[in-house]
Amino acid sequence: MTALNRLFLVLALMVTLSPICQNGFAKETTTQDGDTVTQADDTAPETPPAETEEAKPEMVGADVAWMLTCSALVLMMTAPGLALFYGGLVRKKNILSVMMQCIFLMGLMTIVWAVIGYSLAFGGSNPFFGNFDHICLQGVTPTMGSDGEVITPISGTIPASVFMCFQGMFFIITPALICGAFAERFKFSSMCVFMVLWGLLVYCPICHWVWSDAGWLCEWNDAALFPALDFAGGTVVHISSGVSALVCALFVGKRMGYGKDPMPPHNLTYTCIGTALLWVGWFGFNAGSALSAGTGAVNAFIATHFAASAGVVAWASYEWITRGKATMLGACSGAVAGLVCITPACGSVSAMSAIILGLIAGVVCCWACSGLKHKLQYDDSLDAFGVHGIGGMVGAVLTGVFATNVITGGRSGMIEAGGSPTQLINQLVSIGASAGLAVVGSVAILALINVTMGLRVSPEEEHRGLDVSQHGEEGYIFL
Repeated sequence: MTALNRLFLVLALMVTLSPICQNGFAKETTTQDGDTVTQADDTAPETPPAETEEAKPEMVGADVAWMLTCSALVLMMTAPGLALFYGGLVRKKNILSVMMQCIFLMGLMTIVWAVIGYSLAFGGSNPFFGNFDHICLQGVTPTMGSDGEVITPISGTIPASVFMCFQGMFFIITPALICGAFAERFKFSSMCVFMVLWGLLVYCPICHWVWSDAGWLCEWNDAALFPALDFAGGTVVHISSGVSALVCALFVGKRMGYGKDPMPPHNLTYTCIGTALLWVGWFGFNAGSALSAGTGAVNAFIATHFAASAGVVAWASYEWITRGKATMLGACSGAVAGLVCITPACGSVSAMSAIILGLIAGVVCCWACSGLKHKLQYDDSLDAFGVHGIGGMVGAVLTGVFATNVITGGRSGMIEAGGSPTQLINQLVSIGASAGLAVVGSVAILALINVTMGLRVSPEEEHRGLDVSQHGEEGYIFL
């Protein structure tokens, strides 16, 4: 064999063996279409993978846009939503005082949240309380690295600052809900001090328990003592504010003439508009708690709407049957009751179960705002406890009954769990813990303010109305 022939032979062997060299020791397989493909042999020695840096979390534009939208929707719930809802329910001499409480809390609680509130709610690894890691938003907002690169802290698929902002909207509306209990008789200055202290000493700890990664009630904390399902704030928002509202109503006392003088809502038109704004804003409240534009948000959105719809029908029907007429106020209250009830459950139950929750909430909350309130004779001016406190508890309990693994991805309620009460027990513990702290914290704060500043306006100021006595303005001037 000549040298030239030997060269051709070597080249032919190289061409023949090249697929084997490229794919390890390859083997041929036939696809369903009849095509022959070459696959690497699983027994071939593998080259150790090169060491790579840990993948950095990346932002998803759709999630960022969704969460910014939801933050705006939740802010809208406080004003104009809650401002109009509550404003229409009080007497006309007090409408500005209610609206002022809502709009001022939007500013005041935002500052408190940025300075220290967010850190107390989400900082640290202690299961019971936060720390000062994020005071003045340290480690939350973008910073400049040593190499001149902008460092943006990421939370999941969104900037940490967006998560902070979204949670801050909850910190605003939760204390604003309490204002409904002591409407028409509470000093504005005392209200401001109470809300700041309540936010830091009651709201932030409960928020840390339930939503912080280290919280002892947090559902995604493997070390949690009683992992409770609270997707959007049944315990954190509604039970805490509703129970505190009852404490405030009892502590400050009844309005002058309560039970003797007529005190009907002065403008149910405002209340209806406020209800509609709350309903729309609640989609941000609940669906936004998925923290992404995915299937979790879809389920929460649908469940929220279905429960609110059922609440309207249930409350109005209850009135129709027991009193002979269905009222606009009842329909509006039923919508809010359904929304409150589904808040802890919207990330755990199906759409059809949401209808059941809304129907139950409508009836139970209607009874609480009429029968229970009349029996116990407390003056919860705008039924903050009857709707938010009772509705939040009903929702938290029913979450432990109707939760389904398909939606939660790991936790089942009593029905799906074949009667096992495990999740229901967790729900009951979360209710008791949040309600207990709300009672103790609210009593302590109210007692402190009462002996230092006083809680209630004078009888003369209450008679004139808080619009004039507290703010020097009138809501209606007819020339």
